[in-house]
Amino acid sequence: MTKRLQSKYKINRRFGVNLWGRPKSSLNKREYRPGQHGQRRGRKPSDFGLQLAAKQKLKGYYGNISERQFRRYYQEAARRRGDTSEHLVGILERRLDAVVYRMKFVPTVFAARQFVSHGHVKVNGKRVNIPSYLVKEGDVIEVKEKSRAMAMVLEAAESGERDVPDYVEVDFNKMTGKFTRVPKLADIPYPIQMEPNMVIEYYSR
Repeated sequence: MTKRLQSKYKINRRFGVNLWGRPKSSLNKREYRPGQHGQRRGRKPSDFGLQLAAKQKLKGYYGNISERQFRRYYQEAARRRGDTSEHLVGILERRLDAVVYRMKFVPTVFAARQFVSHGHVKVNGKRVNIPSYLVKEGDVIEVKEKSRAMAMVLEAAESGERDVPDYVEVDFNKMTGKFTRVPKLADIPYPIQMEPNMVIEYYSR
């Protein structure tokens, strides 16, 4: 188990937000930062501090993404014409683990990463076990037949905690879905306000 996975809800308390919008978040009980001095009033953050926090929130939201990999996503987004921040979130939403999470085949982004890594997912009929695999528009994602009866999968599909966004189509009877288009920032159902423009400012300093 990674350090990030072990302390994922500390991220919520560190930034004072319910990053994934989950009822079980520790922030719902303790609305202050973790640690011995967590209840002290924090200093007003600098511009750099705000940019760093925006980066950590966005990176943390998608699970255990390394700094090296996240920087590569920024570099890829910066190479493209148009709005770099829109390109960045578009790339993140194309990750296979993010798509599996959006399709409600699993309850959390962390579960999605593990679910893909353990070979429970197919893309266009072929097994893919790389969570960072980038899905293309029109790709069909399915849960392997033997994995469809897993309690986690059934509970996630029936959960009313999240809705399926309109840039994916899902058939829960067959446990299949289609990634129809790359979303814009306004389309992505983040539980909190994300600021990818500040992430771009952080990396372009």
